[in-house]
Amino acid sequence: MANTQAVSVQFKQDAMTAILPGGISTLKAALYLASATTNGSNTAYTATGEVSGTNYSAGGVAVTAANAPAVTGTTVYWTPSANIVYTTVTLSTLFDAVMIYDTARTNKAIGVWTFGAQTVTAGTLTLTMPTNDSTNALLRM
Repeated sequence: MANTQAVSVQFKQDAMTAILPGGISTLKAALYLASATTNGSNTAYTATGEVSGTNYSAGGVAVTAANAPAVTGTTVYWTPSANIVYTTVTLSTLFDAVMIYDTARTNKAIGVWTFGAQTVTAGTLTLTMPTNDSTNALLRM
């Protein structure tokens, strides 16, 4: 068998666990306008391009993050342990992205995920989290 180059599974797990240990409660999820340019180059939460509307607070909502990063084979993965819910909001300008960030680490960004552009009128917006496994999790390395 030949040698192959790869990032160590242990390193991937250590890196993800340093930021996402099970039981943390400092993550938040902010929504962004479809016209914004929020993406993976954002290093921290920004209010630029964030939605605004009735019952939506700048910075978004808390993310339930009780799952610890896990490993299957060579994949380390993590998904929030509950759906992200914005209750009784009115967001009349098209939005299509969510940024999850860590308030305990100076609002450092974890990632931005996009979905179909939409509006909400006096309703509850639920972002359904994927299955927490090596092929579906929100974060996979």
